[in-house]
Amino acid sequence: MTHADIAAIVVSYQSAETIDDCLLHLRGAECVGAIRVVDNGSDDGTMEIVQRHATRDPRVHFIANPDNPGFAVACNQGAEDLPHANGTRWLAFVNPDCLVEIRTLAKLRAHAIASGREVLLGADLVDETGERDAAARRRDPDFGAMLASLRRGDTPSGAQLGVPMDDGQALQPVDAVSGALMVMPRELFERLGGFDTGYRLHAEDLDLCRRAREAGALVAVANDVRVVHIRGVSSRSRPLFVEWHKHRGLWRYFGKFEATRRSVFTRCAVFAAIWGRFPFATLRALARK
Repeated sequence: MTHADIAAIVVSYQSAETIDDCLLHLRGAECVGAIRVVDNGSDDGTMEIVQRHATRDPRVHFIANPDNPGFAVACNQGAEDLPHANGTRWLAFVNPDCLVEIRTLAKLRAHAIASGREVLLGADLVDETGERDAAARRRDPDFGAMLASLRRGDTPSGAQLGVPMDDGQALQPVDAVSGALMVMPRELFERLGGFDTGYRLHAEDLDLCRRAREAGALVAVANDVRVVHIRGVSSRSRPLFVEWHKHRGLWRYFGKFEATRRSVFTRCAVFAAIWGRFPFATLRALARK
């Protein structure tokens, strides 16, 4: 199969620094039949760059939201904008700071087909220096372990969800992959109802991966497909906003998947742990800025 049946969906916000390079890479990638850019109210020149690409390539369409309804809403908008008649059977959610190579998406699709089952796939994400992104391979959040770490005096972090790369597996099963790059059958995405729009930013990828697994799909990382992910470009200017929604997303995830199985005491403890960490995480983010 070599025909262009992959639709790439890019959600942008204040992405002028990377969106041009991202779209150039996507336009040059094999098997891409459609590109949808959904912009969440950028005012830094992002949309002017996207418009230039749209005039040069009929595959590129864009949706300009007047405000920022969140990542999940925008991803769903991009998927809904694709007519079924255009033959795009695969969806690739690509962050505007991800640079796919010519064969990246085609190789991910080939892995999915070879697996013989429904698959939600991620790739081996690295930054510009080659350092691996721990979010590319994650386990489900363990809120019991989070509470235990607090009792020991440790500070929980997202990196603690990371799973080491298994060099012996080209396709490594994991609980969750990063929303920075996801490839999945369009039929699976629609059956799941898309991303949960109750999340504004962060944890919606953990949620989608968990629901995909519960629906019988394999969630895995293609260890032989490496993609450069220039992290945090659009979030550097708004650390308070990002940290607020990161913690809010984690609380929503706990409430959705774990809370009913926990005691009232544990639920209160998890709430205190998540929101007690918020001011310290915000201060660290402000210091990095």
